Amino acid sequence: MRIFDPHIHMTSRTTDDYERMAAAGVRAVVEPAFWLGQPRTSVESFVDYFDSLVGWEPFRAGQFGVRHHATVALNPKEANDPRCRPVLDVLPRYLDKDAVVAVGEIGYDAMTPAEDAALAGQLALAVAHDLPALVHTPHRDKARGVDRTLAVVAESGIAPGRVLVDHLNEVTVDLVRDTGCWLGFSIYPETKMSPPRMVELLRTYGTERMLVNSAADWGRSDPLLTRATGEAMLAAGFDDDDVDRVLWRNPVEFYGQSGKLDLTDLEDSAATFAGNSILRGGA
Repeated sequence: MRIFDPHIHMTSRTTDDYERMAAAGVRAVVEPAFWLGQPRTSVESFVDYFDSLVGWEPFRAGQFGVRHHATVALNPKEANDPRCRPVLDVLPRYLDKDAVVAVGEIGYDAMTPAEDAALAGQLALAVAHDLPALVHTPHRDKARGVDRTLAVVAESGIAPGRVLVDHLNEVTVDLVRDTGCWLGFSIYPETKMSPPRMVELLRTYGTERMLVNSAADWGRSDPLLTRATGEAMLAAGFDDDDVDRVLWRNPVEFYGQSGKLDLTDLEDSAATFAGNSILRGGA
């Protein structure tokens, strides 16, 4: 089973996670820029974070045979903080980086006017830089958030097939299914979606434009739930081709629209640095 996790926050994960993921069949990941758990106090903190997403994390992942790509954006939660909004002027520098395959995560948290402006502005950046867009849907009032998201996407002029609407569930899948956008589902141990629920959605809606991710972060999450979903699909009667489409070919097709995916094989490296368990990047 080959796996491409299209949404996982490896900045918050340990090196052991990379090792476990590689052993489970994860060959490639996309790490979207997200809120770090406490307020950033300046644009400079975004710059350091983005530099890590395009520098250190690909280097760290590569030591375990995992290809790492990123998306960058002003995330919805921080769009409401005046200290953070100037990062919109910095984003073009990073959207041109080789490993940046989309604008994201963008979308809604509390559905404020500031979030409206940030979403519309970053969809415009996606169009200008010829990149797909990864859209976060809110955890609260999700159906209304999805409706509002789709309205802004329609107004932006971006092609629906270049938009991935993520964190969907049984309540919101019908809202997106016939729009031409791609549908993303986050598999969690307790919240969001579970492997059995995901299998039922795949039975109902098929595998076309459906992406499964772990969205693993600092909270209670599991980077191996992509693998668990594939195993649940097989147990439910889906075949290997169905699993490969959902866990590999669909994310490759979506992010491949960036023209920047690098899926050449990497070999695991057992090398260490001065007794440390991982090589060090940079000067």
